Amino acid sequence: MASDALPNSRTEPDGSAVVRVLSYNIRSMRDDTAALARVISACAPDLVLIQEAPRFFRWRKKLARLARAADLVILSGGGSAAGPALLCSLRATVERTEDVLLPLTPGLHRRGFATAVVRFGGARIGVLSCHLSLQTDERYAQGGLLLDRLAGMGVPHAVAGGDLNERPGGRTFKRLAGALQDGWAVAPWGGEYTSEAGTPRQRIDALFATEGVEVLGCGVPLGLPGVSGDDLRAATDHLPVLAALRVPAATP
Repeated sequence: MASDALPNSRTEPDGSAVVRVLSYNIRSMRDDTAALARVISACAPDLVLIQEAPRFFRWRKKLARLARAADLVILSGGGSAAGPALLCSLRATVERTEDVLLPLTPGLHRRGFATAVVRFGGARIGVLSCHLSLQTDERYAQGGLLLDRLAGMGVPHAVAGGDLNERPGGRTFKRLAGALQDGWAVAPWGGEYTSEAGTPRQRIDALFATEGVEVLGCGVPLGLPGVSGDDLRAATDHLPVLAALRVPAATP
């Protein structure tokens, strides 16, 4: 079980920043949205990487309502990224955002990335939320596109996360963990398994960080003050992944 020992957000005297990042598949807000907002708010995130954000009728209004309930704002994504979205706190200074639609395989769902570059104090960080394919070969190709996108963001430090639809032993998960830091593997905190919320027995949701970012803790926020088991089960069919990261100050 998690304790309240995960570091809080702060800016260090040297310009580096401790940032809380949450990744969460919210199943198009088809469940208990009040419970969902309570979970997100209790995690006190600076950045929220969402998967399965509302994509269709009045999707912007629905996503804005969730952001407002959690005391956050919309950063990017949603319907325009085929599901992934980014929310942030007012602590973030936004440099740029971009929604990316991935190549469409006939007969399969459209996928995309929600991306942004933001600053916290003197630290700059790229952010990417993803929901990878259920089809093995397409998922592997999307993992490569994710790494290419991070490399092309023009920042030395980045965090990526989402619903990978694959366990750590899978080749796409291994591809990402081979190039990036797998938060849970580097600094396990809280719970490991993310699916399904009622009876979690597999880790298919993850947060990754580039080299140079210090992972201070990462895992499912079980037992975190304000996060109840009832709310976790009612909010959606996945459990969230919360990480605290120390991002170095940008080089002038």
